[in-house]
Amino acid sequence: MMNKTAIIILSDPTNGGDEALGRAFNGLAAAYDIKQRGGDVSIIFQGTGTRWVGLITQKDHPLHGLFESVKGNVTGVSCGCADFFGATEEATVCGFDLIKENPIPGTSGLASFGKLLKFGTTILTF
Repeated sequence: MMNKTAIIILSDPTNGGDEALGRAFNGLAAAYDIKQRGGDVSIIFQGTGTRWVGLITQKDHPLHGLFESVKGNVTGVSCGCADFFGATEEATVCGFDLIKENPIPGTSGLASFGKLLKFGTTILTF
């Protein structure tokens, strides 16, 4: 039996080029693999990775098909990160939940790695 797994997408689509696309692709592919094998997987967009949400939801984006196959596993977008990296409006328009469970002072809150670890979740970052 697999642990719960959280896939954290951190790569920056605005200046990461092929490397950033490869990281996002492999993060989504890992989520797909775990899901297909009956595992419990969630996807969180954090840091500059919050910028992906406005791109991968577009039908002509190369990751759109893969994203569609795992979008039900997306927990959401780290709110404070989306604020900081200019992705809040796109995240909201595209229907993503804004995660605020880690109340870092001076932010609107971020996704919590501590919460994931507390419940034995394996964290994979891309």
